[in-house]
Amino acid sequence: MPNAPHRLPQYALRISEGIMDKLKYIAGHNGRSANKEIEQLILAHIAQYEKEHGEIILTDEDYQFIRKRT
Repeated sequence: MPNAPHRLPQYALRISEGIMDKLKYIAGHNGRSANKEIEQLILAHIAQYEKEHGEIILTDEDYQFIRKRT
């Protein structure tokens, strides 16, 4: 990511308490925090997408578009 700040971006996730509790249970079973468990799930999702559709290579224009939407 070009010109990325040194700290990692943050995203507030709205999720039901019951689902969050189950996620924390799984994360604990895997020896991770809930945040790291979510990160691993996202990485697996990206890997599966890229396996089916090819590697995602973001251009400067893609970054500009993405940042306008968030």
